[in-house]
Amino acid sequence: MKVSIEMTVNDMTVRREIKPNTTLLEFIREEIGLTGTKAGCENGECGACTVIMDGKPVRSCIILAVEADGAVITTVEGLAQKDKLHPLQQSFIKNDAVQCGFCTPGMLMAAKALYDRTPAPGEGEIAEAMSGHLCRCTGYKSIEEAIKDALRTKNK
Repeated sequence: MKVSIEMTVNDMTVRREIKPNTTLLEFIREEIGLTGTKAGCENGECGACTVIMDGKPVRSCIILAVEADGAVITTVEGLAQKDKLHPLQQSFIKNDAVQCGFCTPGMLMAAKALYDRTPAPGEGEIAEAMSGHLCRCTGYKSIEEAIKDALRTKNK
């Protein structure tokens, strides 16, 4: 049995017939072919699969695609506009907040949700927004600095 779903992913309407138990992560990676969203722990613990759904960061590995029917989804591929990187992407590069890159898409999406909703977050708000995102390579200081730097640039 398959069900029909429709959602907007990175400003494009996507319609598919899927199995009801397909996760949003599987839908994004396998049905649409956007592989920037990473499959890490697949139980909502590591944050690698974070996307923005209707303006909020969510762990796509623990949400069924049918729950996102009608939603607006942004993946890491949707951050850049044409050939211009999003300020957060630029700042992650500038501040050496990327090493192996596996956790980076999820980190960027959580940071983007914060960037959009809070013009000048305090230290605690940045830490809270990034909590539950695991990075084995960089530590978290460079990531926090990258987010602060992007927010400073935004608020100038």
